Amino acid sequence: MGLKIAFQMDPIDAIDINADSSFRLAEEAQARGHELFYYTPDKLAYQAGRITARGWPLTVQRVEGDHFSLGAEAEIDLADWDVVWLRQDPPFDMGYITTTHLLDHIHPGTLVVNDPFWVRNYPEKLLVLEFPDLTPPTTIARDLDTLKAFKAEHSDIILKPLYGNGGAGVFRLTPEDRNLNSLHELFASINREPLIAQKFLPDVSAGDKRIILVDGEPVGAINRVPAAGETRSNMHVGGRPEKTEMTARELEICARIGLLLREKGQIFVGIDVIGNWLTEINVTSPTGIQELERFDGVNIAERIWQVIEDKVAAK
Repeated sequence: MGLKIAFQMDPIDAIDINADSSFRLAEEAQARGHELFYYTPDKLAYQAGRITARGWPLTVQRVEGDHFSLGAEAEIDLADWDVVWLRQDPPFDMGYITTTHLLDHIHPGTLVVNDPFWVRNYPEKLLVLEFPDLTPPTTIARDLDTLKAFKAEHSDIILKPLYGNGGAGVFRLTPEDRNLNSLHELFASINREPLIAQKFLPDVSAGDKRIILVDGEPVGAINRVPAAGETRSNMHVGGRPEKTEMTARELEICARIGLLLREKGQIFVGIDVIGNWLTEINVTSPTGIQELERFDGVNIAERIWQVIEDKVAAK
């Protein structure tokens, strides 16, 4: 069945077509005969009871430097569309949160993926708090004394912005490190948000696994290995993706969280696992499906669209 699909995403001209999950989802949707429309988050609006977006009909092709073409600019009423993809990257700031409030007005009449209410209430570094037995020792605080006490207890820690992404602003503070005060001052000068601290997991040297779940079911994983001399394994900062298999512990983690994800309309999710520990549940704009498809030869985008098509048909 041909669906009308709108992508709310970052500027499409700057994406890497060999890594970007939004591009792969659009490519698969087009192959399945769906109509595509593209707009950036700043073009989303509320107008007299209608949720509108100003953007362009979209066609994609896997050609470096010529990967998309746009039709004539138009303003659409998103209530007239079948699916809206919420796909802009964090930071998870008030601009991002506002788009989820606006998209609440059309969901579920128009299926918004992922469900904006629960994207707003389950940002990646907070949803893991629902599963304290699956996660490493963690604290979330703005208060410096609380962060100092956590470091005193665990000695070797990771400190990062609560609503960051892509490995930006992630620091490892070893037992000898004396920079906690300075880092706290730096972050406090940028925003009023708390920080998240977690016990450092030495297993990260062997990789940080990104596991993809579709409608609560694990469909595969890639291992992201940090570059030499680097703590962070994010591919944005030089992490190297490798083929991997899921362990019994990782399947246990997926089974524990999968039902909640499915109940809350989180169709496309990427979780991060280091060693035996769950560190993040990424619901805002997960990545990794292109790397997984190359390693495992499984069309993850097809599986995602099958779930979406079934949900639309069942309405």
